[in-house]
Amino acid sequence: MRLATLDNGTPDGQLVVVSSDGARCLPAPMPNLLGAMAGWSSAEPSLRTLAARLEAEDGEALDAGRLRAPLPRSWQWLDGSAFGTHGELMQIAFNLPPIETDRPLMYQGMSDRFYGPTEPVPFPSEADGIDFEGEFGVIVDAVPMGVTPAQALDHIKLVVQINDWSLRTIAPVEMKTGFGWVQAKPACSMAPFAVTPDALGDAWRDGRVCMDLHIHWNAAPFGHANGAAMDVGFHDLVAHAARTRDLAAGTIIGSGTVSNPNYAQVGSSCISEVRAIEIIRDGKPTTAFMRYGDTIRMEAKDQLGKAPFGTIEQATKAY
Repeated sequence: MRLATLDNGTPDGQLVVVSSDGARCLPAPMPNLLGAMAGWSSAEPSLRTLAARLEAEDGEALDAGRLRAPLPRSWQWLDGSAFGTHGELMQIAFNLPPIETDRPLMYQGMSDRFYGPTEPVPFPSEADGIDFEGEFGVIVDAVPMGVTPAQALDHIKLVVQINDWSLRTIAPVEMKTGFGWVQAKPACSMAPFAVTPDALGDAWRDGRVCMDLHIHWNAAPFGHANGAAMDVGFHDLVAHAARTRDLAAGTIIGSGTVSNPNYAQVGSSCISEVRAIEIIRDGKPTTAFMRYGDTIRMEAKDQLGKAPFGTIEQATKAY
């Protein structure tokens, strides 16, 4: 099942169920996805009934120009860093010592706004080191404190594709304070469709999105790393986040930047990784960060070439 949110002039938009080919939709019986997540056990059956009608050629044409992030805002956004290769390369990029812990890495970011898939994204200055970060995420229903990873898997109701924007020249300064990121992590963007795990078929395995995330920067191929390489699955991240607290329904948890050990062959999912690779190879980075007017395209594809989350395709601009 695929869900989307259409702009209707309200903060949370109008929830719709979308056909598997992305061409048609039907309005949901509840106004928005945040409300649906709060009562998922009762909302899901009616949403799946609409999905079945869509597969029988029912519904109206989907207006792609009205698509927002499937969850335009939520109670909580927790981003992990579950790809070991990314962590190792970022330590090189920022000249930082290894993080000595056996716990999953996670921080709490901005959750009161997620940009839509084609929305231009404003930044205050090019000097801040504008960078994209391609990743996957999950949306959970209400998760009780202390769940095990096996129990957490059942609380993952939707899967999404995310561009976690970062400002790289600010990040090291904030990291050194020990209090986490604020200015270095503006609002993220989401691809247009949130999908149930079963809709991904074999691409959803062991709590991981086993798909290539194809990224084009200014129309040039940049990377196609695969999400299967997570050191821990999303169920482990959910359990980690819920160790000492309940998670509100609608909480979004990210994988961190998709990264593979064979980056020389598959490329990267953010500019900072490329700069770290250049440091290793050449002694210094040469790839610059983004400029105003640059475009980024992200599209996760399965083995059949289908893109269940749709496409993020947007440009940066001056604030």
